[in-house]
Amino acid sequence: MSKLLILLSVTAMTVLAVSAAKAGPTLDNIKSNKAITIGYREASIPFSYLGADQKPIGFSMDLCAHVVDRLKADLGIADLQVNLTPVNSSNRIPLIQNGTIDIECGGTSSSKKRLEQVSFSVSTFASQPSWLTLASSGLKTPEDLKGKTVAVTQGSNAVGIAQGISQKDGLGLNIAQGKDHAESFLLLTSGRAAAFMEDDILLAGLKAQSEKSDDLAFLKSNYSITYYGLMFSKDDPEFKKTVDDVLSKLMASGEFTKIYDKWFTTAIPPKNINLNFAMSEALKERVAHPSDVVDY
Repeated sequence: MSKLLILLSVTAMTVLAVSAAKAGPTLDNIKSNKAITIGYREASIPFSYLGADQKPIGFSMDLCAHVVDRLKADLGIADLQVNLTPVNSSNRIPLIQNGTIDIECGGTSSSKKRLEQVSFSVSTFASQPSWLTLASSGLKTPEDLKGKTVAVTQGSNAVGIAQGISQKDGLGLNIAQGKDHAESFLLLTSGRAAAFMEDDILLAGLKAQSEKSDDLAFLKSNYSITYYGLMFSKDDPEFKKTVDDVLSKLMASGEFTKIYDKWFTTAIPPKNINLNFAMSEALKERVAHPSDVVDY
């Protein structure tokens, strides 16, 4: 009998250990607290930004709402609390790493360097870095920026990209870093910077929301594609599996495309402006074949 009890005890402990391992730290934390903390951006149009009521809305927020619904079902917590925490380009990764937020639902691009610190879902967007400038400046191409001051946002991939372009092409750029996209945009529109580098869609969003949209223009450029995803803790395969499964099923059902069209090809709040940003061929490929692979 004692041997049987020992065997049963060992078996039970093994089952509990396997169950705990399967759940993973993020899911364990969410289940224990009966709450999930979502990081959102305040001005990353149309991914995650503040609406007219100062509450976060956007493409990534809608995708994360589906993740929350899945967690409610999987964890059996119908009243799962959703806590919202604003993040910016500088603190979003540290807040993931220290557990302050469970998932970032913003407009963040993946890269091999970032994957050393955090994990990303399968790609939810494909973008290209670009330069936004004043139409009156007479600038046409990146080469025209030689020796000028340009703006980037602190903590953005654009910082390294702009530095690399400056060095590779011998432009000698003076790179000014805004604390967020709004400040970088102000550096441009106030004339303190000749151009603002960021992913094309984020610049398109800022341009569309500007009261002087016609005063802004893009420089002709053709840089490498970057892929966005929802961001969460590194080395947590079970949470990643859950998030990826939610997104992959949305893509397979056609719901992902509907959500995309809602934010990129129709009028969006608060000013009811249409970004007219059709889904790129690169993103269509990722929707057909979900992947989190990045090239650099």
